[in-house]
Amino acid sequence: MLIKTLPVGDLETNCYVVTNENTLESVVIDPGDESNTILDYLEDNHLTCKAIFLTHGHYDHVGAVEAVQEETGAPVYMNAKDDAKNMQSSRFPFTLPENGFPFDDGDHLTVAGIDFSILSTPGHTPGSVCIQAEDVLFTGDTLFRGSCGRTDLPGGDMDEMMASLKKICSLEGDYEVYPGHMDCSSLIRERNFNYYCRAAMQQ
Repeated sequence: MLIKTLPVGDLETNCYVVTNENTLESVVIDPGDESNTILDYLEDNHLTCKAIFLTHGHYDHVGAVEAVQEETGAPVYMNAKDDAKNMQSSRFPFTLPENGFPFDDGDHLTVAGIDFSILSTPGHTPGSVCIQAEDVLFTGDTLFRGSCGRTDLPGGDMDEMMASLKKICSLEGDYEVYPGHMDCSSLIRERNFNYYCRAAMQQ
């Protein structure tokens, strides 16, 4: 499994292209902006996008979804709780298309020959999820290196965020953490040094 990080947009949202190196089939996670950057990477590396996964519905994570979906024909997956028709905020501009699919806690999907598991992790938004593949966690804006996502925006809830961090930190073993912004980390590092994770684990 090959992971390419493409920071896109003014907020440098981490868009991830997760590729099965044997088949050159890929999943694009959080195409937030700069569709040309994402599509050029797929084309230059002869990759076929099989699905688009969204960790949550904020504008900086969904801005290029329609363009990437139109070009590739890949279905879109998102937690329905962040669907624009369920949220009264301009920060949630995306509505799942007819060929889109809602996913939620405990769902398992095999796409591009890669097994993905969905963990519901509300707090930053009601529909925030983390996506696990092999020993990797794509944490969106739930868990950052040394921090966690904001909870003061529409739909945010600090109590839910702490419960979600506790849920993530309770996973067995270690994982590489690929967040929605900034640098990657590891779950062991966050358990040991992230103030919010340490507080969550004490609850």
